[in-house]
Amino acid sequence: MKQHITPRSTIAAAMLLAIVSAAVPAIAVAGSKSHSHEQVRDALRRGQVLPLTRILAIAQSRAPGEVIKVELDDDDDHGGRLIYEVKTLSKSGRVMEVELDARTGKVLKVEED
Repeated sequence: MKQHITPRSTIAAAMLLAIVSAAVPAIAVAGSKSHSHEQVRDALRRGQVLPLTRILAIAQSRAPGEVIKVELDDDDDHGGRLIYEVKTLSKSGRVMEVELDARTGKVLKVEED
């Protein structure tokens, strides 16, 4: 049986991709020293970073909105400790950035981006 790609199936696939993409925020591991995903998982197991779900909840309590970007950095401004940078987009269209200590979840800075 031969399947045909119809405009309806193309639209359905595009909508599914958009929904999945919106549900999973972009997470980048960046900074002066790159971390592989395996290194981040190991840091989580050792208690050096909090789970991302907890970090996102803290960030959204300070800057409500849709999470649009998350980075994990080695931050020289904060003694080389690991810092999460979470960007949110508010309903009014403002982009906010929240910096958090990755180990404790302490909010270090909240600013409009």
